[in-house]
Amino acid sequence: MENEQTTGFTPLADEAFLSLGAEQVAYVKAIDLPDGKHAIGIFSADGKPMAAAPSVEIAQALIRQHDLEPALVH
Repeated sequence: MENEQTTGFTPLADEAFLSLGAEQVAYVKAIDLPDGKHAIGIFSADGKPMAAAPSVEIAQALIRQHDLEPALVH
């Protein structure tokens, strides 16, 4: 089993791991809104909801307008 001494790497704390990509990537996935309609949710790298859009194409455009790169979540 590898550990910090054999690999030379220190494991990331949970908070540090969650912040990876926070300023570069936003995730999109299909969601159901409270009114029962379907939408595409836009989420930050740490999973916080940021917005919803009616289509993947619009969600990707919104993300790119904010200088982030979209990534799909299945």
